[in-house]
Parts: sequence; C-alpha cells; structure tokens
Amino acid sequence: MSDKPASQHLFADALARVQAICAALAAEGQWPAGIDFSRVVVEPPRDASHGDMATNAAMVLAKDAKVKPRDLADKIAKKLRADDLVASVEVAGPGFINLTLKPQVWADELLTMLSEGAAYGKSAIGRGAKVNVEYVSANPTGPMHVGHCRGAVFGDALCGLLDFAGYDVTREYYINDAGAQVDVLARSAFLRYREALGEVIGEIPEGLYPGDYLVPVGQALAAEHGDKLVAMPESAWLPIVRAKAIAMMMDMIKGDLAALNIKHDVFFSERSLVETGNNKVTETIDFLRSKGDIYEGRLPPPKGKPVEDYEDRIQTLFRATAYGDDVDRPLIKSDGSYTYFASDIAYHKNKVDRGFLDMIDVFGADHGGYIKRMQAAVKGVSGGKAALDVKVVQLVRLLRAGEQVRMSKRSGEFVTLREVVDEVGSDAVRFMMLFRKNDAVLDFDLAKVLEQSKDNPVFYVQYGHARGHSIFKNAREVIPELPADDAARSAFLGDAPVERLTDPAELDLLKRLALYPRMVEAAAIAHEPHRIAFYLYDLASEFHALWTKGRDLPYLRFIITNDAEITRARLAMVQGVVSVLASGLAVLGVHAPTEMR
Repeated sequence: MSDKPASQHLFADALARVQAICAALAAEGQWPAGIDFSRVVVEPPRDASHGDMATNAAMVLAKDAKVKPRDLADKIAKKLRADDLVASVEVAGPGFINLTLKPQVWADELLTMLSEGAAYGKSAIGRGAKVNVEYVSANPTGPMHVGHCRGAVFGDALCGLLDFAGYDVTREYYINDAGAQVDVLARSAFLRYREALGEVIGEIPEGLYPGDYLVPVGQALAAEHGDKLVAMPESAWLPIVRAKAIAMMMDMIKGDLAALNIKHDVFFSERSLVETGNNKVTETIDFLRSKGDIYEGRLPPPKGKPVEDYEDRIQTLFRATAYGDDVDRPLIKSDGSYTYFASDIAYHKNKVDRGFLDMIDVFGADHGGYIKRMQAAVKGVSGGKAALDVKVVQLVRLLRAGEQVRMSKRSGEFVTLREVVDEVGSDAVRFMMLFRKNDAVLDFDLAKVLEQSKDNPVFYVQYGHARGHSIFKNAREVIPELPADDAARSAFLGDAPVERLTDPAELDLLKRLALYPRMVEAAAIAHEPHRIAFYLYDLASEFHALWTKGRDLPYLRFIITNDAEITRARLAMVQGVVSVLASGLAVLGVHAPTEMR
C-alpha cells in the first residue's frame, strides 16, 4: 500500500495487495495455480467497530484452493500483518478478514485528495466503453410533468456518474411520434387553430388534450397557414398539423429539460423507423425471421385477465422465450399495423447497429412488465452480444406542507415540471429526486425543500460546501496568504502537517472522504446515482458535527489563532471536504454554492 499510485484509490490498492498475497500463496504451492481472483472484494465492514476494511478473499477462494476458509484466512492475515501501514488484522466468523489501518494512511490519502483536486474520485473502470442511456422519452403531447421529472433527473445523473467513471456516454431521447397519441395531439391542436381564427370551440371534447399549452400551436398554425387548413379534409391537414404540433411540443420539452440543466445528445424519431421506402421495422422482423426468431402461431390465454380480452388467432410472434421472457410476443396487430413492441425492437437494433452493446433504458413505474421482453429483444437482435439494463423510476407524490398537490393551472390535469422548478429551483429538484432509491415511491414536499435545516438534505449538503468556504475566509486572518481559488488553495495546503489530525472525529471524517472513489465506482457499476446523494449527506453531516464539536471544545476548532500549523492541517481537511462535496454535487448536476443566502 505504501507505493499507491495517485490514480488508484485506497480500497482498490488494498484489493490489489490482497490479490497479490493470494497470488504469492499460490506461487508457494499452497493451492492450485490459475484460480480466479475476480470475486475477491475489499470494502468497508458493515459494522465500523470491526475495522476500516474487510475482505472476503478466504471465503470465495477456499473451495478452489481446497482449504478450509478459516485456515486460508489465517494465512492471508499473517501476510497482511507484515504491511507497515496495517495496524491490525482480525479473522472473524468462518473466515472474514477485517483490517484496521494506521492513522497515517488516512492523512496520506488527504494529501492525495489535495494533489488530485477536482480529479479525485474520477475512475477509469469504464475503460472508454460506449454506453447508451435512454431516458425521459415522454410522448410529445404536452409539457413535462412531475412524474417525467424523476426519470429525467435519474437518467441525467446516471449519465454524469458513468462519465465520471470513465464510460463513453450517449444521452438519448426516443420521440414517440408515430402512434395514435400524436394524431390525437394533431386533432387537439386543430381545435386551437380554429379558435385562433376566431371560432368559438367551447369545451374540449373528451379524448382530446384540454391543456391551454396548445393555444400557441393553434396561433402559430393560423399565422403560417391563415384559414387554408379549414377547407382541407382531415387526411390533408392532419400531417401538417401533426408535424407542427410535435415540433412545438418538443421545443417545449427541451425547454423544460433545460430548466433542469438536462441536454440530450440524440433525439431519435420513432417515425423515422417506419418511413415509406425505409421501413426499419419490416427489416428487423425479416432479420429475426432469418434467424428463426419469428414464427406464426397462437398464444395461450393470458393469465389473470378476462377471456374476452384474449384474441385467439394465428399471429406473427417473436420467440422471446428463447431469450428469457415468460411468453412469446406479438409483432403485428389484427388490423395489420405493428405493435409498439415491434417498433421498440427495431429501435434497439438501431442502437446495436450504432455500436452500442451496453444500453440502459429508464422506464416509468407503469412499464415494469415490459422489461423482460425488451431484454429478450436486445439479446435477439445482437446475437447475445448486447446487454440492456432497465431502471424503473417509481411515482412521485407532490406535497405542500404534507398535503398532496394534484392540479396545475397550466395543464389543467397535472403539475408541470417547469412549475416545480420555478418554485423551488433546479438544485432542490435534482437532489431530492435522487435522495431515494429509484424504485421506491418518492414524496416531494415543496415546503420541506425550502427549509434551511438538517431535514432538508439539499440545503444541508450545499451548506456544508458553503461552510467550508466561510472557514477559508475567516482563516485568512491567521494565514493571509491562503489562496481564494480552489486549485491554488489545494496546492498551497499540499504540504500541511496532516499527521496532526489525530482526534477520532477528525479521523472519522478523513475515512469518510477516502470512501468517495470507491463509492463512485460502486454506484457506477450498480447504475445507482442515489448512492452518491446518500454519501454526500453523510459526509456533510460529519463535517457539520465536527464544526459543532469545535464550538463546544475550542481545541478542536478549525482555526487556532496561536497554532498556524494545526490550522493548516485542519484547513487541508476542510479543503478535502469542499473538493469532494463539489465533485459529488457536480456528478449529480447540482451546484456547489460558496455562500448561502
């Protein structure tokens, strides 16, 4: 561990050391050569009283090594005790190995944070692999609502996390502009067009979109076409109005997303898959048929549904069960049109053709039943080479002081994303949408996220960053030459006597900071950006607690006026906190303010 390269974080280095010990034992003939060490991990123990790190090496290697786990653990522990940075090693239970490191390790890691600055925690585990993340993909029939908001923030934060972990990320939005819903949109916009021409349209008929967000579409059509569309049959005006309405709705959606600092790299049109003379859905079905993955057959009646919903007929079916699905899936409706699933297969084949073998789709809560068939489709069109991970984001319950908010002045049906962002700000929306695991229902209280208290996580984390900068400002009375710029300040504090940080609360904070690189990698591998939000809250909590402790115990204050060296050491620790908070917030797309108003 003593020669840890700057690019390798503490836990990765400890893992490399454990694997090296295992390799040495194999070389000594203590077990067969060629054993796979990939299942070995080094991670924080669940119980902090057990030490700083724990490894499962003996547990996962014992069978291949033909040794009892406890005996193997004793051999590994003996070699680990020879490391001059290890304070103690304990073998627990059937063969877990717990490590306690010397305090100097954490001080050295702080110096690494200062030398790497904003790059600390950045990983290369992605190795530049291409990954496509498709998220939001809301129907272009109106403004974004709060339900869309969670998927948008989750997907964008996941992209930021994967990018930080070394992946080549493409952010993609699939525009559902080929289904019946966009014809309904066009008919709704046509009513607003007639209204713009002076006609009294009365109440919007049931089945059409009633929101007043379509009024500008009608006005734009009137300005562009005058009254010419009125005399046309529907078959003539529908494609004109549909194209205009979709374009204006997508401009609105992009504006809503921009309010949350979300920008996609690719907007992919579903309609482009079925264009005349370039029908990619037909091509995809023909491709799968050539592989034997398409057949004509009957499906069994669906379980748990009324018999009248079941149509017993010969259908064109995708052999989804060959790729892990529960049932084969129809591709053509009784009226001869393609199912949504058929278009989705063609879309994902297009992703494969663009070189994406690693895909992530972010689904809403009502699409959970769609996961297995899409994963089967990706395996089918890629010959098993591509993988699809589907992340489901659960519902958002919008509250105001505990009472549910249901209606919107703008849409007439739902609360829009823009209304929420305008009220509480993009930072609060983004952080709070991530401060719960994506597959759990989220209560978002508009009043709570404006509180300046520990109960408001986004405030508490941002206040931690601002408090650090306030400490630097006050410290210039003791160290006038302390730079204001983060990078310059990190360099200035790079030779601070950090070995003087010996109080248990200081060491706990240093240990929390040192977890950051491993947290980034674990969150990226699991596709779970909420782990970063949780980590930042815990880090801010420990930092605030240490500040409070210094108020009660003057010798623990960050600034000691008659001891410039301990002040420099503690300022180095504060710089570590500020840097990691700023880094984690940036990964999540949240600002790190230097002062709170």
